[in-house]
Amino acid sequence: MIIVYTPEGGEPEQYDARSLRTSEASIVQRTAGMKWGEVEQGLDSDDPEAMRAIVWVLKKRAEPSLRYGDFDPLIGEMTSRMDRREVTEYVENAFRVVDTDPDVTRDQVAAIVQRIIKVAADPEHAEQLIAEMQQGPKEPAAEEQPAQDPPSPDPSSSTTPTSTSSGESGSDSSPTSSTSPPTESTG
Repeated sequence: MIIVYTPEGGEPEQYDARSLRTSEASIVQRTAGMKWGEVEQGLDSDDPEAMRAIVWVLKKRAEPSLRYGDFDPLIGEMTSRMDRREVTEYVENAFRVVDTDPDVTRDQVAAIVQRIIKVAADPEHAEQLIAEMQQGPKEPAAEEQPAQDPPSPDPSSSTTPTSTSSGESGSDSSPTSSTSPPTESTG
């Protein structure tokens, strides 16, 4: 989950909650007065205290002396967004319904998951993924299909692939030593 913090008059800053170390998550829990599961649920619902505690802990990496009381953003300055991995998991799981329910179409699922674009940290990725999943699995092109194995040699035949018969080679471009002209010695 990505928290986007846009300070008044400033540029948006992104903080990845998944980058927290366990020790940092413990600090978030104590600071916010929430269990980690509550913090995660808080991110899903844009809980200001959960977002504030995470951003504060992540900001402390660059500013170790930053006090929690000194980091008090306005309520509208933070929002949570789904990272690329979360978007991919969500969209792929939604489209799995098509495989299990014959009454559901890819177009119906695509229409439902369109809302994910608004909460994606990378909306272009979400749009592209939905479009690809809506199209369905791609059929391999004729030239991309694996080549068929050559037919097995006739077991009654006396020649084998490693035969050294003096007959002509099957290829005009690669003469064998029996069909090549002798080379003159320069010695």
